[in-house]
Amino acid sequence: MTMIGWLQIILFCVITVALTKPLGWYMMRVFNGERTFLSPVLRPIEAGIYRFSGVDEKREQHWLTYTVAMLLFHVGGFLIIYGVMRLQAVLPFNPAGQSAVAADLSFNTAISFITNTNWQNYGGESTLSYLVQMLGLTHQNFLSAATGIALAVALIRGFSRASARTVGNFWVDVTRCSLYVLLPICIVYTLFLVWQGIPQTLGDYVEATTLEGAKQTIAVGPVASQVAIKMLGTNGGGFFNANAAHPFENPTALSNFIQMLSIFVLGAALTNVFGRMVGNERQGWSILSVMGVLFVAGVVITYWAEANGTSTLHALGLTGGNMEGKEVRFGIIASSLFAVITTAASCGAVNAMHDSFTALGGMIPLINMQLGEIIVGGVGAGLYGMLLFVVLAIFVAGLMVGRTPEYVGKKIEAREVKMAMLAILVLPLMYLGWTAVGVIYPAAVASMANAGPHGFTEVLYAFTSATGNNGSAFAGLTGNTFFYNLTLASAMFVGRFFMIIPAMAIAGSLAAKKSIPPSAGTLPTTGGLFVGLVVGVILIIGGLTFFPAVALGPIVEHLAMNAGQVF
Repeated sequence: MTMIGWLQIILFCVITVALTKPLGWYMMRVFNGERTFLSPVLRPIEAGIYRFSGVDEKREQHWLTYTVAMLLFHVGGFLIIYGVMRLQAVLPFNPAGQSAVAADLSFNTAISFITNTNWQNYGGESTLSYLVQMLGLTHQNFLSAATGIALAVALIRGFSRASARTVGNFWVDVTRCSLYVLLPICIVYTLFLVWQGIPQTLGDYVEATTLEGAKQTIAVGPVASQVAIKMLGTNGGGFFNANAAHPFENPTALSNFIQMLSIFVLGAALTNVFGRMVGNERQGWSILSVMGVLFVAGVVITYWAEANGTSTLHALGLTGGNMEGKEVRFGIIASSLFAVITTAASCGAVNAMHDSFTALGGMIPLINMQLGEIIVGGVGAGLYGMLLFVVLAIFVAGLMVGRTPEYVGKKIEAREVKMAMLAILVLPLMYLGWTAVGVIYPAAVASMANAGPHGFTEVLYAFTSATGNNGSAFAGLTGNTFFYNLTLASAMFVGRFFMIIPAMAIAGSLAAKKSIPPSAGTLPTTGGLFVGLVVGVILIIGGLTFFPAVALGPIVEHLAMNAGQVF
């Protein structure tokens, strides 16, 4: 652990917080339909899209209509991805002559990208054509990210409106998010990445001659545009198999730092959008503080574990920390920070091999995902996931004082609490249930490359990552099998949509309620007491659901490795 390492962590946190307020102000104006500096250029395009698609932008939707529209939208996205993958061999922009993708892998990948998970049971450069990367994956990266943000804004409207039957218009929210937020940032971001050395071309793969005189094929393609939205939209799916560890996806220390910032920036800004729309910015800062406490704790533990290594490594003369599975150009601190950011934010991009982290270092990414991806989380998904825990924390506080709990002027009653618990409990049902099957079903066990606690953790990590819509992997597990393609797809689908539907039900319920003024018995929700209460509820509920499984893997492995045993 070095001073430079701590300075990098501090710099990342400071810049993220500094960008939260201006981005929050801009996004609030976008979703309120107010004029922005991009309106003179983009407003005619937006209006043209509504006319072409037959959308009345002034007509809002009931929460159920909003949700159904979102689900139908994703059915279309699924069909597009599945179709282009199955027809890849006969479609254009296929310079490497990639064949059609198998049905089960196409199914898994289509579910993966519409759910913002981007779990990849394939190597992008050896499996997919340029057209599939652009029309299937990059295209859906924009739309799944826009959907998450739109849903978060709909839930915010539930808190901010009074006696209302509507929570917005899904088609309008997705259009505005794509046009005014994601596309402008990604255009500038893509140009920056090209400047840093990331390819952006439709040309053929490059033939090179090595120093030994051998021929080598170097994969290129429209990489920068996909990397920009995979980071900004917390999608995480790499153009190349090595993801952000590949020099064509993440070539420099500067590109690495900017990619880490882009993973967090929109999710953090949405907390400010919440505060502004409910009429009290301090409410947004308190939610961001909850996220910050959990994030900093995770970074400190991971950095400490990786910087100290294990006694087994020391016995081999490998001092100075654990560099296994890490890029030399990034080192321990940038790899540890990236790992915590990408699993806290439901991104899943990786610049190091999480499977090669120390047991405790690898445990933090696992815990980040099992908490529900709420530490900033996926764009939009992190905020509405955190608000579910806020609802439960307010309910617990109400039980303590014996009165009906309330939050930002809305009473939190049985309906909201039931929906919040339903959304939260479905997650451990998926990752613990499928893990139990995966470690006893013979076809699934055959995919495990490691035995013992580490092998168990690889399976647990896979289903946790899928359910949390993260997409990162512990590796060591052959995922491209019929069993894993189908079960991981089911975990991704449930983890995304079975959490969204209860959250939208809460949005509709809250929007219909009257706003009530604060009273002497109202719990203050902008101070340290509230932050501590929410953190405690998250850890207690999360601990009850995931800790036994976590302890059986990483903690046992940590003790074994320091006793000189290697799995």
